[in-house]
Amino acid sequence: MSTQKLISNPRGIPSSPFVERVEDYVSEAEPVEIVLKKFQEAISKYKFMEVNLLQRRKVLEEKIPEIEKTIAMVDLLTEKKDTHEPLYTDFELNDTLYAKAKIEATGTVYLWLGANVMLEYTCEEAKDLLTSKLETAKTSLKNTLEDLEFLRDQITTMEVNTARVYNWDVKQRRLLREQSAAVEASA
Repeated sequence: MSTQKLISNPRGIPSSPFVERVEDYVSEAEPVEIVLKKFQEAISKYKFMEVNLLQRRKVLEEKIPEIEKTIAMVDLLTEKKDTHEPLYTDFELNDTLYAKAKIEATGTVYLWLGANVMLEYTCEEAKDLLTSKLETAKTSLKNTLEDLEFLRDQITTMEVNTARVYNWDVKQRRLLREQSAAVEASA
């Protein structure tokens, strides 16, 4: 390929070059087959990154509403703390399984942090932590969406490059055949 400097997006995903002149990429040292193979490898790498980012997007899109729901519950518990009356609610045990719960106003909440870890926080600390987690998740989702858009552009560019090199090769072979046919006809 060309020795031009490739730039990348802010999170380090390299941009693909655009092949304006196929002659700049194809040479005796790198014939068409090798160039096409490199382009296909680049497309495969971009598609692998795309699959990973799609999975990350799905996780974040599930996590953000859950964090928002938890913040709303912490806010409700903070309100009830001042009245000193218990809160009666249905507690979600599973997606379709709920249990009746009586929650006494204590001023503290337990947050599930993952990896079998649960910690007790004051309502204010919990809200601060959850708010920072929410902002981080939203920023990560925004970056993931930007990266997905960037990757789609790179995949499209590499597919166009592949088509251009392939078509150039077909044209060169046809010209070579026509030239050899003309030489044979004149001989």
